[in-house]
Amino acid sequence: MAKFNRIKAAFTGTSPVRSAGRGVTYEGAYGWARDPKSELFLLAITNMVGEDTFYESAMDRDERFRTLVRTVAVEDVDWVRRLVAWLRSEANLRSASLVAAAEAVRGRLEAGQLGGNRQVVASALRRADEPGEVLAYWTSRYGRAYPKPVKRGVADAVQRLYTERAVAKYDTDAAAYRFGDVLELTHPSAIAPWQGELFTHVLDRRHERPTPVPASLRLLTARAGLMVVPVEDRRALLVRPDVAEVFAAAGLTWESLAGWLQGAMDAAAWQAVIPSMGYMALLRNLRNFDEAGVSDEVAAQVAARLADPAEVARSRQLPLRFLSAFRSVSSLRWAWSLERALAHSLAGVPSLPGRTLVLVDRSGSMFAPLSGKSRLTRADAAAAFGVCLAVRAEHADLVQFGSGSKVVKVRRGASVLSAIKDFDALGGTETAAAVRAHFARHDRVVILTDEQVWGTRGGEDPTSAVPASVPVYTWNLAGYRVGHGPSGEGNRHTFGGLSDAAFAAVPLLEAGRNGRWPF
Repeated sequence: MAKFNRIKAAFTGTSPVRSAGRGVTYEGAYGWARDPKSELFLLAITNMVGEDTFYESAMDRDERFRTLVRTVAVEDVDWVRRLVAWLRSEANLRSASLVAAAEAVRGRLEAGQLGGNRQVVASALRRADEPGEVLAYWTSRYGRAYPKPVKRGVADAVQRLYTERAVAKYDTDAAAYRFGDVLELTHPSAIAPWQGELFTHVLDRRHERPTPVPASLRLLTARAGLMVVPVEDRRALLVRPDVAEVFAAAGLTWESLAGWLQGAMDAAAWQAVIPSMGYMALLRNLRNFDEAGVSDEVAAQVAARLADPAEVARSRQLPLRFLSAFRSVSSLRWAWSLERALAHSLAGVPSLPGRTLVLVDRSGSMFAPLSGKSRLTRADAAAAFGVCLAVRAEHADLVQFGSGSKVVKVRRGASVLSAIKDFDALGGTETAAAVRAHFARHDRVVILTDEQVWGTRGGEDPTSAVPASVPVYTWNLAGYRVGHGPSGEGNRHTFGGLSDAAFAAVPLLEAGRNGRWPF
């Protein structure tokens, strides 16, 4: 019998989130602090900005974020620029990326570092309303004395982002900084003659100068034509066979259609604008479609778009958006498309070989809302990712834990949205006790948690309850300063965030390749 060829060697790499000394969790257990880049990364990808969490007030959390950004930006501006760009694009976290960009520039200017600041600002701006957002944030923190790198970074973004459609959608009276204000503050150069005429038009409308829309701006000209239609005649346009094309040509969005109609959005109104709606808009309005009585034929078209893997990838929606949409509707006609969309959004979750123990934290601190506008919690996120990991694995034992622990039965390929209903609230955070109770020669352990273990024997370092030869992957869903175990060397690794992105690192680490930052 072979002696060595049958032995599974544990060749693992190193991961970027690294421990740096000891600390104490919010529940009084001894834990591990991280180096500044690691702490910033875990905080950034879980930070909703201006929102309380279970253990940190919004004020304390935002100040910790600002301090970390400034510190790391002075040490490694290229790393921060890549982080900011990744936060805005792949992670789709608008507020965190804008704040990080502004604070990075502030910290570097205070330290006398001038190079690279303009690029940091520009990298955070991907949507046409965001140049005004970053200027508004800067004003709220530091007044109206805008440094040159901020103005130049914004101007670079304006050249990319200011189009007719963007003006129609985002240049509204509700914004403190209108497009015209941004132009006057940053003085971007137009990249083409049409953009020069657009800039002139934007300034005219900002200052309420009664000048006609230039004929070269066809979308805005078409929009102006719709605006002069008498209010009493507008609803009659909804029955035109080409109404969807007319609205799309004029950049009339679902947000502006109700105002244009000056009345309720009925089925005809929704059906006229649905063809031109973006993916996120469709996802947010499923309940409105049902309440308005949108036809089954149109609903089927919406469902097909929602379930299209290419559409899901382009939308960059967090997986929890689909869970939120599923819970907001009562009609079953959306269930299958949302299930497929969620599966596509979790494409980064690998099918792990061998036996995997998946532990989902259902302690009290996990049940705080993700934000003031959300009904979803970190407990929801942990359950969604845990179920998806379990149903894709070759063999997985899925366990929910708190003060105690319970096995959750799921079969391979089961519905993620349905399986989430089987989770409970389980009190405290005795992670190590759950590991000891359920670890049985598994090939790996995955723990989805906020890492705030109790200061008891059940809550000590849970990774110490697993042999050193077995990898333990902690998925941090809150970004607090101190974690429950070491990370970065050997078989102990910490990931984080509210998307599936880092799960893809698991097979790489087990293949012996070093994990790198995802940007």
